Amino acid sequence: MGKKKSVDIQPSLSPEERENYLISLATNEAERRIKDGTASSQLITYYLQLGNQKERLKVEKLKNENELLKAKAESIKSQQHIEELYKEAIKAMQIYSGNGGSEEESYYEDD
Repeated sequence: MGKKKSVDIQPSLSPEERENYLISLATNEAERRIKDGTASSQLITYYLQLGNQKERLKVEKLKNENELLKAKAESIKSQQHIEELYKEAIKAMQIYSGNGGSEEESYYEDD
């Protein structure tokens, strides 16, 4: 049987830091076992499931980002349409008030 390394544990500032440190140690040990070929089927299954969950989240995130981009594009198109309507309304008001100039003349020429 091999000699075990002694690990010096530094005092942590908070329980969260301590937990993160222990998780890191456990992950390192799991990695060593997987590399050595001594990992249990439960350990391998855990990391496979973890990978699948991450992939699902990545796909979901990409879908959400695509929906957001589509919504932004629609918003821009809508804003451009509103600006065009405002311009047309201003032109119509100018013509109506007599400040339209050549457009007023062309309007009456069509009749």
